[in-house]
Amino acid sequence: MSGLFISFEGPDGAGKTTALNKILPELKSKTSREIISTREPGGSAIAEKIRDLILDVKNLEMDDRTEALLYAAQRRQHLIDIVIPALNEDKIVLSDRFVDSSIAYQGGGRQIGIEEVASINDFAIEGIMPKLTVYFDIPSEVGLERIKKDRSGTEDRLEKEKLEFHQRVRNTYLELQKQNPERIKIINANQDPTKVALDVLELILNKFPRVFE
Repeated sequence: MSGLFISFEGPDGAGKTTALNKILPELKSKTSREIISTREPGGSAIAEKIRDLILDVKNLEMDDRTEALLYAAQRRQHLIDIVIPALNEDKIVLSDRFVDSSIAYQGGGRQIGIEEVASINDFAIEGIMPKLTVYFDIPSEVGLERIKKDRSGTEDRLEKEKLEFHQRVRNTYLELQKQNPERIKIINANQDPTKVALDVLELILNKFPRVFE
């Protein structure tokens, strides 16, 4: 596949979606290649239906392993419907979350096991990984406070988890970065959103100078 795959990761409230939306017009202006912006869970019709199941606050009885399997299932469908076709057509794919989210949230946060969740997803992704993962790091307390301020009363099933859950998620992300320093690059998300977006833009432009001119 000749396309370029970049993922955006981070704990809840890190502001990765906001930053992605801010830099998208600038990235489009600096390349002749088509840019596809997508998300997980979801991104395609079937995957979006699975997303609704996972995040519905009414599904409190959902088993942790069921949750992990559903994430892997939507990821597979997302790859088949969106990511792989775009990469085969030499497009640039920017995905708001990918496999690292499952390892951090279900492997670390739910304490199912990092290796166990990675194994489930290895089957789903068949070796397809981003060339760059932008990780937005922020203290769990700050991220949760942002969510309460911005979406009070409308938090999804994972956002409503206790602080300890989110701290485990962040710690797992940081461990993943240590294990994959060439692919996963850290952005300080505990800054003004405009500064965060500028840092992300600079990172991507410097990483792929032949793609973005």
